[in-house]
Amino acid sequence: MLEVVFVMTIKLHNTLSGEVEEFEPLEEGKVGMYVCGTTDYDNIHLGHARTYVAYDMMVRYFEWKGFDVNYIQNITDVGHLTDEGEDKVAKRAKKERSHPMEIVEYYMRKHLQDVDELKIKRPDIMPRATGHLIEMVEAVKDLIKDGYAYEVNGSVYFDVSELNEYGELSNVVVDELEESGRVGASSEKKDPRDFALWKKAEEGQMMSWPSPWGEGFPGWHIECTVMSTKYLGERFDIHGGAIELGFPHHENEIAQGKALCGTDPVRYWVHTGLLNVDGEKMSKSKGNFITVREALEKHKPEVLRLWILSSHYRSPVDYTEDKIEEAKGNLNKILNFLDRLHHKETDGDKGELSRLVDQLTVDFEEKMDNDLNSPEALSLIYQFINDANRKLDQGEYGEGDPAYVIEKLEDILEIFGILPEDRFRDKVEGELIENLLEEILGLREEFRNEGKYEVADKIRESLENAGVEIEDRGEPAWKIKN
Repeated sequence: MLEVVFVMTIKLHNTLSGEVEEFEPLEEGKVGMYVCGTTDYDNIHLGHARTYVAYDMMVRYFEWKGFDVNYIQNITDVGHLTDEGEDKVAKRAKKERSHPMEIVEYYMRKHLQDVDELKIKRPDIMPRATGHLIEMVEAVKDLIKDGYAYEVNGSVYFDVSELNEYGELSNVVVDELEESGRVGASSEKKDPRDFALWKKAEEGQMMSWPSPWGEGFPGWHIECTVMSTKYLGERFDIHGGAIELGFPHHENEIAQGKALCGTDPVRYWVHTGLLNVDGEKMSKSKGNFITVREALEKHKPEVLRLWILSSHYRSPVDYTEDKIEEAKGNLNKILNFLDRLHHKETDGDKGELSRLVDQLTVDFEEKMDNDLNSPEALSLIYQFINDANRKLDQGEYGEGDPAYVIEKLEDILEIFGILPEDRFRDKVEGELIENLLEEILGLREEFRNEGKYEVADKIRESLENAGVEIEDRGEPAWKIKN
């Protein structure tokens, strides 16, 4: 009888179409993915954590499915302006009386320390905007040559009127932008809706570089277009970021991409939801601003990750102590179950729980394939643990193969990055003791070879007093005394 094999296909919500679409990579078995990174002028906050944990899960899942992921995430170190038109890095540098690049270096290192502690995998490449100024100048020159941009008094602007499709990502109506106050007026622009590709530097400004239009600096939007296409090509699979970047940043990236490449370089635009604190959007002005460092001082990284991933990546995430406690309880539930299995013996038979965990893996993959539905996938895991614990309590488990169940369950849990390294203390301590004993015996053997028998005998005596028996016939060996 012919066996029927069902091939599960990943589906992703494409913001551009507004639909959940089947993911078809440009190159079979590979994923090119660009996610807008941070502007490093301050400590990263929980909003950043919400976004980058979600994309970390996405990368882990693609890899779990067998894809080779090329993940690019930039660092903005110039060109990201405040509402008042001042560079955010330069503004912080003035406040701290430091050089702007010193500010970037300081906060970039703190940012990387925080994401490392959150167990977020480092992207394959983290390009900095200032390392790509030559490519940006060339891109702006091409846009001027092709009639999509114009220069005024040392600044260069993209002419939005040259692109009929402008606004298709965020569904903004171009003619209504000025009236709504969503674009800044400028007397030198042809149209208030046009956006800067290159800005003229004020006299004495530290963040400026030479260009065909005079001293200046790149616009924020052209930076991401240049860096994403440089490392992923003129067509790539996924561009991600927080939903608030949809307009104007990603909308402007699409405009630039179409003008430079003849088409939008991105096949799937993917966005994460906002972070709320006690039901309100997090902001410094409201006093509910929480940095990642502050959160890590109160909660374990695995708890924070589980709290974030308990909501769908496109949904808002609400930070409350009750939600954190709920995540902590669910994590303990998982770890207690793994520990319970860890102390069970095996008889080599797969057993009922092994069959249940095989079914869990199939159901889990189905949920995750459907637009990375982590809340429903986690619910399946919790239900599996409930059923398994009930069978264990009722003696229905038999001996079975607990190691197999642990392996399968840990395999899918690694997609969420919520397993502490020291989850089995006896195993960790046992490996540590074994490694230390091997090191000590190696040193003892060196002393014996050098004829320092008194020192070697003293090491042997100390180990035997501690309950370790040493055998010197042939290769030195050891065992714990009964």
